[in-house]
Amino acid sequence: MRKILITGGTVFVSRSLAEYFVGKGDDVYVLNRNNHPQPEGVTLIEADRYQLGEALKKTEFDAVIDVNAYTAEEIRLLLDALPAINDYVFISTSAVYPETLPQPFTETQVVGPNRYWTSYGTNKIAAEQVLFERVPQAYILRPAYIYGPYNNAYREAFVFDCAKEKRPFYLPSDGSQGLQFIHIEDLCRLVEGLISTKPEQKIYNVGNETMISIKDWVTAGYEAVGEEVSFVQVPDTQNQSQYFSFPNYQYELDVAQQTAIIGKTKEIREGLTESWKWYRENEEVVNKRDYLAYIERELSKEIN
Repeated sequence: MRKILITGGTVFVSRSLAEYFVGKGDDVYVLNRNNHPQPEGVTLIEADRYQLGEALKKTEFDAVIDVNAYTAEEIRLLLDALPAINDYVFISTSAVYPETLPQPFTETQVVGPNRYWTSYGTNKIAAEQVLFERVPQAYILRPAYIYGPYNNAYREAFVFDCAKEKRPFYLPSDGSQGLQFIHIEDLCRLVEGLISTKPEQKIYNVGNETMISIKDWVTAGYEAVGEEVSFVQVPDTQNQSQYFSFPNYQYELDVAQQTAIIGKTKEIREGLTESWKWYRENEEVVNKRDYLAYIERELSKEIN
């Protein structure tokens, strides 16, 4: 039985990881401020990441899964608070790749500012650098868009809301922009593979093997709800981020290194069906955006 520390543990990615490793029979500790219900079967270490003090000094962990570090300082504080560091997995982001690089992005390409992700990406770059300086054996994951049960971001949930209200979907341009996703279960499987097999490769892009167009993704979301979609095309002159869950930026990750560890990822229609099943019972935990209000106010009369 491994002792695993997960930062967070109560929301989406961190909660999914906590439940996944509890299910594997591991001794799972979660580090958070106890503001939300805890997963079953975990040991809570109640502390603020910025004020850890002696909270972590009594236990040496076989692996640390750092889900919620966004800055170099947050990495430093956690490392300073740990009595020893064995395996360490940091959930970073694919926002570290400049949009000017050739695609698909590979793990060996240089990282740098990306105008679509601004400080989010550059802060994660700094966090990665500090981690590798102090823990060279650490693993860094750079995911595409993560989806699945517990997702509190208004992404697939927005499509579900439109579908259950039988609304036409306001489609960015012709809907051909590609999106790359990864189901949360596949992310969990990759983390397990890394700490179990300890491969030489240290940085991993994380995503489905193929992209899906916005149009096909929305269609699959409506199908998960049991509805048929009709589309209203929105011209490129409109700011896509005001009425849709993703910016007007297509990027693709090379995931060959990931595939070598976990094999095929979950088919997206299956994953969306799981998401819809969860969302029906947990709608209140999703951080909803005012896309529909914007559509009604700015788009419906102008386009129709």
